Amino acid sequence: MGLLSDPNRRRALTNLLTRLNAPICVVCYLAGVMWFMGLAFEPFTLRTYMSENAMGSTMVEEHFPAGERALATGREFAAHKKKVGGMPVNWLVKTMESRGLEVFTQSFTRKLPFPDENKERYLVRGTNVYGILRAPRASRTEALVLTAPCSQGNANNQAVGLLLGLAQYFRSQVYWAKDIIFLVNEHDLIGMQAWLEGYHHTNTTGGDWSPLHGRGGSIQASLSLELSSDVITSLDLVLEGLNGQLPNLDLANLFHAFCQKIGVLCTIQGKLQRNDWESTSGYSHSAQTMMLMVLKQASGRPWGDHGLFLRYHIEAATIRGINSFRQYKTDTTTIGRLLEGMYRKLNNLLERLHQSYFFYLMPSLTRFVSIGYYMPAFGLLAVILLLRALDLWVQLGASAPGTEDGLAEREQDPRFLPLLNKLVISHMTGVALYCLPVMSQEMAVQHFPVSETEAVVLTAIAIYTAGLALPHNTHRLLQGEGTEHGWRVLKLVALLYLAVLLGCTALINFSLGFILALSLVPIAAFITPPLSAAIMVLLSPGCTLLYCVLIFQELQETPVSLQDGWMLFLSVISQGILDHSLYGSLVYPLLALLIYPCWLLLWNILFWK
Repeated sequence: MGLLSDPNRRRALTNLLTRLNAPICVVCYLAGVMWFMGLAFEPFTLRTYMSENAMGSTMVEEHFPAGERALATGREFAAHKKKVGGMPVNWLVKTMESRGLEVFTQSFTRKLPFPDENKERYLVRGTNVYGILRAPRASRTEALVLTAPCSQGNANNQAVGLLLGLAQYFRSQVYWAKDIIFLVNEHDLIGMQAWLEGYHHTNTTGGDWSPLHGRGGSIQASLSLELSSDVITSLDLVLEGLNGQLPNLDLANLFHAFCQKIGVLCTIQGKLQRNDWESTSGYSHSAQTMMLMVLKQASGRPWGDHGLFLRYHIEAATIRGINSFRQYKTDTTTIGRLLEGMYRKLNNLLERLHQSYFFYLMPSLTRFVSIGYYMPAFGLLAVILLLRALDLWVQLGASAPGTEDGLAEREQDPRFLPLLNKLVISHMTGVALYCLPVMSQEMAVQHFPVSETEAVVLTAIAIYTAGLALPHNTHRLLQGEGTEHGWRVLKLVALLYLAVLLGCTALINFSLGFILALSLVPIAAFITPPLSAAIMVLLSPGCTLLYCVLIFQELQETPVSLQDGWMLFLSVISQGILDHSLYGSLVYPLLALLIYPCWLLLWNILFWK
């Protein structure tokens, strides 16, 4: 404290920081990137462990003898689904009732803001069917959920068959202390959203659904099952949910523990566990797995039906069966034993999962990176903005002599008015980017030979591109010319604004905040009027999204050409707008209303006159 309270020492520290400002910023940026990449190195990570004692190891042996019968039920379900051309509601109701469940249905209707061309739907109508197994040994105040989406075509029929087989087996057991809800939802996430809103008496997305006539207790945990083959080579665990939310780490630990016990091959991000962490290929494998998780989390979209449960503080994950060319095979009976063991462990919970981590990254199923390890990487990038803001503040104070404050003489300067105008105009452009693509789709379809989806995406790109012309037009509208003092003040405002934005984003979704910091911090720190506009465009939010799409395809070992990558980029934009309208994803409004206007403030500095 003495260093800050002594004026001479404070002045000396300030002079040191301003004199070495640029080298310190470069070192911080490189250190932040290296810190993050070092997190994939196994000695720098923590080994996973079970924190919840109630789910610890026991001498209980898992049982499920009806694997072949479950496959036969799945084939019967597929035949009825093909016959009716969708969800076989009547057959499901009769089948669940024959297994001793209390069966209920829920119809729902949802009109999309514009057609989803990926799944060829606009007005979605469907029915959810669910059965409740009442707990025989408790007061029925808590519940567990097992879901299997009714997908189009031949996808996921085996999962529905296994769900019905587990329902019949669970009905014959007497140790359940929680209600178990078996849910078959139609139209994937849309049906799941309708069921969750009906179960919790909420309607946050404007959907139209019938009320639920049957409920269990407060839902403690949920698993979503996706199987599309009679033989599975490995089970993949999907954790990423809406807006980057993750379930409690103990749920992932429970899945991995049972896979190890039963002998099931398990993966995360579709990648197997490797033990050669000392080698370059082993480190590269861990880094790719972690970066895939970062990109999925940054997208803000739910990567499985479990993703919507996390909004209601329900720990959930998706178990996805993969049938690849591996020689290792796992039958349905083994998968049923795994699920029976997991639900028996969850049945032992006396309280919600809370003792383990909610903020983490996983380079493998046996290692994780906690929030205390990865946040310093973001902090090293964010401190650059504060250092540059301090440097600008000192320069502005030195350019206004004759007062104690340094800026007091300019408080009434009329040339500060253009700064406010640029701030307002930039944010109005962001509002247009957020509202106009969906609102103007009908007019665009009438005047141009495009579909509604193409109209929305192309309108968004047009507004985004039109924002690049703002500096030229605003200079003509505003009286007077700017000064060097003016662009420095504008940059100071933009630096502080961006620091707050990225800091708040990283607290909610670290991956999104870190990716934005990687691209925006360098241009925000070193932007000056003579800087090349091409660099600004290449590091803009839109180009960053394009890079993420291409990198994601490379990491999934499905590289695409530049043309196919561009089509994927357009699809990601439309899907992001749909996710915001349907499920409440925050990525699109964040980019349109806050990040893009902040980038426009920096863009104005290039053309300052």
